[in-house]
Amino acid sequence: MKTATTFAPEHTVATVCPLDCPDSCSLDVTVQDGRITSIDGSEANPVTGGYICAKVRRFPERLYGADRLLYPAVRKGPKGASSFSRVSWEEALELIAEQMLQARERWGGESILPYSYGGSNGLLTQDTSDATLFRRLGASRLARTVCAAPTGAANQALYGKMPSVSYEDFPDARLIVLWGANPSASGIHLVPYIREAQRQGARLIVIDPRTTPLARQADIHLRVRPGTDLPVALAIHWYLFEEGLADTAFLAAHTRGAERLRERARPWTFERAAVEAGIEADALRAAAEAYATTSPALIRCGWGQERNRNGGSASMAILALPAVAGKFGVRGGGYTMSNSASWGLSRTWIGSDEPATRLVNMNHLGRALEDGVPPIKVLFVYNSNAAATTPHQALVLKGLAREDLFTVVFEQVMTDTARYADVVLPATTFLEGYEIARSYGTIGLRLGKPVVEPAGEARSNAEVFGELLQRVGLWREGDSTGELEEMLDVLARLPEPIGTDLRERGAATPPNGGRPIQFHDVWPLTPDRKVDLFPEAFEAEAPAGLYGYQPDPATAEFPLALITPASERTVSSTLSELPRPEVRLLMHPTDAEARGLAEGDAVRVFNRLGDVRCHLAVGAWIRPGTVSLPKGLWRKHTANGYTANVLCPDTLTDLGGGACFNDARVQVEKISS
Repeated sequence: MKTATTFAPEHTVATVCPLDCPDSCSLDVTVQDGRITSIDGSEANPVTGGYICAKVRRFPERLYGADRLLYPAVRKGPKGASSFSRVSWEEALELIAEQMLQARERWGGESILPYSYGGSNGLLTQDTSDATLFRRLGASRLARTVCAAPTGAANQALYGKMPSVSYEDFPDARLIVLWGANPSASGIHLVPYIREAQRQGARLIVIDPRTTPLARQADIHLRVRPGTDLPVALAIHWYLFEEGLADTAFLAAHTRGAERLRERARPWTFERAAVEAGIEADALRAAAEAYATTSPALIRCGWGQERNRNGGSASMAILALPAVAGKFGVRGGGYTMSNSASWGLSRTWIGSDEPATRLVNMNHLGRALEDGVPPIKVLFVYNSNAAATTPHQALVLKGLAREDLFTVVFEQVMTDTARYADVVLPATTFLEGYEIARSYGTIGLRLGKPVVEPAGEARSNAEVFGELLQRVGLWREGDSTGELEEMLDVLARLPEPIGTDLRERGAATPPNGGRPIQFHDVWPLTPDRKVDLFPEAFEAEAPAGLYGYQPDPATAEFPLALITPASERTVSSTLSELPRPEVRLLMHPTDAEARGLAEGDAVRVFNRLGDVRCHLAVGAWIRPGTVSLPKGLWRKHTANGYTANVLCPDTLTDLGGGACFNDARVQVEKISS
């Protein structure tokens, strides 16, 4: 006789969002009968204040949608065809272990390449048992440089990643500069603080090729040509130095290398920089004058300016401005960059030292798969969607299609990369396991707890990598064997009182109350506690020297700059499986008219690397000479199955080895049929 089903009463579970966003919202998740019915913000994190973005509100659609991976599977058709047969976890893990051991025996450990990026993961799902496994295998190492590498290198060299101004102190600023950042799409909780500052009389300067929502409300909007942020920043330095507005007392007491920076800035007058950037010299002068004469003044340095050949030097020049102008030492003054290093944590829980094996820049995945020595024979992709997020997409897809490459994809949903896998493993989401989320806009560290049981047969990173350690014979006494054990191990290794706070309250008490004043509460974490305005090590690394400008790569054949900014619909490529309005290429009316194009036309965006086919949107909210497609698209979003990354070169930034997505130069033409 069939028994009656017992329905659990509706209840709410508190957790935290670890996705790649500066804010790290606290969440209240409503559960009914073991299923999530809604996600909302909670008041546990006062900065995020009880509201969340539309992206995370839709996360239940990922958990329960048709694309969710529910069981292990092995390929049964051509690579890329997404044809798989269900197998047990035992069969899948045994096959993976066998392939790893065979590759290591025949070609060496470096023939194994782990490919991951931890932007949407906390301390538990990145660089724990996964790092232990690949280190002990002697696998190739991965330089995780697809994002934040140039800005990270600049911030580290200048200030040692000193904690920066938190959101709560933006209302104290009298001038705010948003440079390469669009909080309306990523980091929405900063927007109310900026608006509050404006209500209190603060002026706003936005530097962005697009007319973003905050640019519409700005006092000055500099619509710079992509890749020209460096001369714009150097022109402001030129003005500060040459007009006697540099804070010489601060420079003498707290910096080194100021004269070398001044030397590199000297050629960049307002007129020369304005011509290069495609802006008005008077507008640049007005922005420089406002910054020089207003205090407290605050620069929110984003990541848009780093995504080109000049990205490292541009980021360094921007971050150096508050030191030269003397904007530190007051609440609401200085700069805001990533605050992820504010806790001073090191990953002491990784079970082995990093080996001196081959280092593969993740932006060169296509190259590594094509001609790596030794050849890459096993590719293990997790916490990443390489087919959608890596430059030179055509070369990456060609590599993924190799029949002699054994690819494992450990994922939550059937991504573009998973379609090329030999083995697909179903992964848990942050709502189905433990996580320690460290925010990088605000200064927060919170413990996330499971809200519901894993869907289907999904497993956590700790479970999978822990079992693989055993199957390849590399497990050692003291290694974690599961998610709960790994979480307890990490908590035990965190410095006090952080570990105790997380265990007892689910949140750590931030240093300096989460609101540090730079050069008052916190100081550069450089060896001498001084700002290094001209780190000599970068002089040889940068192709044109430190602060040296590399000209626009546009040609008569490909005159348009293609940018791929973050959107309000996805977190990088996460959630791109969900329905969205038709994706269109955005173009300025002047550029459209010159090509005989109109709103809604079917167009081909192309260069020598490939082409993308979609429809056109015409609007004045992007500068002439620049076109835009959203970041994080999947292949299904365009008519020919390629995203903007097929047009992006796999060249590297001047510093840090970052991606040059915004160096794509293209032409656009109408498709007649």
